[in-house]
Amino acid sequence: MSQGTQEKTEKATPRRRKKAREEGQVAKSRELTMALSLLLLLIFFLGTIPIGLGYFQQFLHYSLTADVTLELTEANLHRRAMEAARVAALIIIPMLSASAIFGLAGELTQVGFLFTTKVLKPKPERLNPIKGLQRIFSKRAVVELLKAILKAAMFIGVAYSILRDFIPVLLKLPHMAITDALGEVGMVIFQIGITIAIFHLVISVLDYAYQRWEHEKNIRMSKKDVRDEHKDTEGDPQIQSKIKERQRFMAQQRMMQEVPTANVVITNPTHLAIALRYDGEEMNAPRVVAKGSGEVAHRIVEIARANKVEVMEEKALAQALYHSTEVGEEIPPELYQAVAEILAFVFRLQKYYS
Repeated sequence: MSQGTQEKTEKATPRRRKKAREEGQVAKSRELTMALSLLLLLIFFLGTIPIGLGYFQQFLHYSLTADVTLELTEANLHRRAMEAARVAALIIIPMLSASAIFGLAGELTQVGFLFTTKVLKPKPERLNPIKGLQRIFSKRAVVELLKAILKAAMFIGVAYSILRDFIPVLLKLPHMAITDALGEVGMVIFQIGITIAIFHLVISVLDYAYQRWEHEKNIRMSKKDVRDEHKDTEGDPQIQSKIKERQRFMAQQRMMQEVPTANVVITNPTHLAIALRYDGEEMNAPRVVAKGSGEVAHRIVEIARANKVEVMEEKALAQALYHSTEVGEEIPPELYQAVAEILAFVFRLQKYYS
């Protein structure tokens, strides 16, 4: 299978996810942001509408009483226009500010803080008309069209069902006081808005689930992509193998340099060799300074004999030491007695020959 036809069947790695995020590829639903913003804005509107109506009522009362005696001069008209603008600002600016805050909160809830300029870079492939047609008739475009149709049908249906029930009230508006009429109209608008917001929120949750699924699908990787990434992060396996082999060789060389400092080498008799050293002033128990099997064991024995280190054959003890202790570690307590007897014998020999 060629590189171009590699199937992307593997889940994205953390590195692939991080790279996609840096490029602005994240699972995000604009519908969810809009739905949350609309719902929170309506709740905010319900809490602040008495204040807004109070401002409007004061302005209207003043306009219908005090202003009737004013002359229609440019200065008076300008003053009333500025007063109307102030009242409108007191009502509208909090709504716009709340809308911006709620929209930002919706984005942060889905994506978190993300700043990238890569999405602003021009992409030559977007100028390709064939690619453009493919995007127009893509599965994503079909999904967006279906969402738009569903939302339009939902909005029309909700508005019609609520207005139908309020028709008798709406017919009485010309006979109501202005504040009462505004209250009734506001209630109709609020009921339509809150119902649409709830339905919209349900659709947006489904849309967010779809966006996450599509995002996971888009960032999937082929087996070759995973292997290439592993090479980039961990290095070429062949090079890593050579490095590890070199490290083992260096560690073995250092271990061999410690063999002459040992007091005794215990063997099994040719397959295993464990070099032990004990210094009562520095150590709590004898310590393994070298160990090995096969050729390494032969080499330990050769170096020990060349440096006049006692070599003793103890099959069971050699097996126990080899499997229970690593180089540089002290022997386990259950082997103290057996090793102590051997070291005592070695020290007596050394004392005898010295």
